[in-house]
Amino acid sequence: MGEAVNYIALAIPIFFLLIGIELLIEKMQKTKLYRFNDAVTNISCGIGQQIIGVFTKTIVILGYVFLYNNYRFFDIQSTVWTWIILFIGVDFFYYWFHRAAHEISILWGSHVVHHQSEEYNLSVALRQGWVQNFFSNIFYLPLAIIGFNPILFITINSFQTLYQFWIHTKTINRLPKPIEYVFNTPSHHRVHHGVNPKYIDRNHGGTLIIFDRIFGTFQAEEEEVVYGITQQPHSWNPLWLNLEYWWRLFGDVQKADNWSDRINLLVQPPGWKPASFGEIKKKKRVVTPETFQKYDTTIPMGLNYYILLQYALVLIGASAFLFLSASLSILLKILCASLVILAIVNLGALFEKKTWVWYVEHLRLLITAALVIVLSLGLSTPILIIVLSVFFLLGSIIWLNGYRSLFVAGS
Repeated sequence: MGEAVNYIALAIPIFFLLIGIELLIEKMQKTKLYRFNDAVTNISCGIGQQIIGVFTKTIVILGYVFLYNNYRFFDIQSTVWTWIILFIGVDFFYYWFHRAAHEISILWGSHVVHHQSEEYNLSVALRQGWVQNFFSNIFYLPLAIIGFNPILFITINSFQTLYQFWIHTKTINRLPKPIEYVFNTPSHHRVHHGVNPKYIDRNHGGTLIIFDRIFGTFQAEEEEVVYGITQQPHSWNPLWLNLEYWWRLFGDVQKADNWSDRINLLVQPPGWKPASFGEIKKKKRVVTPETFQKYDTTIPMGLNYYILLQYALVLIGASAFLFLSASLSILLKILCASLVILAIVNLGALFEKKTWVWYVEHLRLLITAALVIVLSLGLSTPILIIVLSVFFLLGSIIWLNGYRSLFVAGS
């Protein structure tokens, strides 16, 4: 069996082109679709998911391949009908994973990251939980037993994921009724991201919306949507955003008095607490976007520009890593991946003015420049890269030092 094409990685330039177009629409219409700190965090979560996927993609699909190789009922040939049936099958099982991920606490921990943004734009589509695939792929295993080829499954699954990118936008209102009736659209998915009481846990479909209509979870967009989750982690750190819910959940499991309560904390809906925990605080009722208090932080404009420049370089480095990772040694692969993760964590912490990031960011800059210089020594003319790396290191340190007082007491 060959290796599946990573269509999501190939689509990265298209993602950023469409985000750029949406930003132009925002400027022309004078609307407020993006906040810089929120958008950076959204994309950082997506980068982290793709970086971790380099190491876990084989493990994630292992169960599917095993069942297909040993227990499949049929040898299904690739035809147009095969693609259509598998597309419907993938969307059907995605619906049930997605619904379960909202209704079962331990699964919600793998999915909650996608809902944390309090904005709604195309960058939110990239905001993905780093371990979600470990949970979601379990739901697709019946397709392996039926006999759908793993490569074909990965391909269809990738295109189903790609479809969901464009529906994360406010710039498209409603589409013609036949499309709205069958397919998941921006209007339907806005509802799904809402914390308005009538919108919570609705519209779980991927490409299609018909399974929501069949199984009673459909809700049309009526009142204006308020975005986010009911208990925000209040952070721009993508690592903490992926860990925070698990931290609280397993903290509750540890505090529980008996095994029944411990198990229920994992399998009951998010927010469920045993009676021994005392009275459960009721969810705050959201009225309008105007009365909803969004999480935000402010930093000087110059520091925002520093983050923007560093982030552009991180995006280039992460993209190069994704396309070249197969040719790298495992040690170099781990080092490069760790640097990318460290970068997105640091840049998120700069938004929050965390004291520790002042020191860790200097360390990251030094390691990054050193790594680039060492790798360039294998080239025929490394001098230009070495000079640029030194210039980058010194320029970044001088720039960052201009904001020392934000991070170091007594500066």
